[in-house]
Amino acid sequence: MLAKRTLIGVIVGSIIIALGGYSLIIHIGPTVDMDEYFLIVVGDSIPLTIPAPADAPQLLIITGNAFDLKLQSPGDGLKIPNTSYKNELKLEWAHVESGTTKILIQNTGDSDLEITAVTKQTPNPFGFTFDVMVLITGIIIIGMSMGFTMRKPKGF
Repeated sequence: MLAKRTLIGVIVGSIIIALGGYSLIIHIGPTVDMDEYFLIVVGDSIPLTIPAPADAPQLLIITGNAFDLKLQSPGDGLKIPNTSYKNELKLEWAHVESGTTKILIQNTGDSDLEITAVTKQTPNPFGFTFDVMVLITGIIIIGMSMGFTMRKPKGF
């Protein structure tokens, strides 16, 4: 029969390992699909960076009263004029070469600006490290809780 603390530790550790493993599986691969939604209030701006490999399709839909857009794409990527836009702008492009697209969107209208981004990005190496750390934490929790079954340390 397992002690109460051991059983709780095994359950919590197993949940942490399952979450870390699921996250690790999702983030492994050459690209990660990202669906993001942003809301920009009047007068505010947002910088977006999209790191992606070559031939990765990107989609950006901006809806609002009026806004300014500045975009830099790697290589001979998407080229758009740096002017003011009204109502809606739909941008679809593919990265010509690996690199980072930098976008700066400034809300110049009198209503909120809605941005929908559907992108394929290269995975963040720190995300992989974080997922492995979560797995290790779950293993440590299970190991420490199993120590309570063997014999109780002095003071417990």
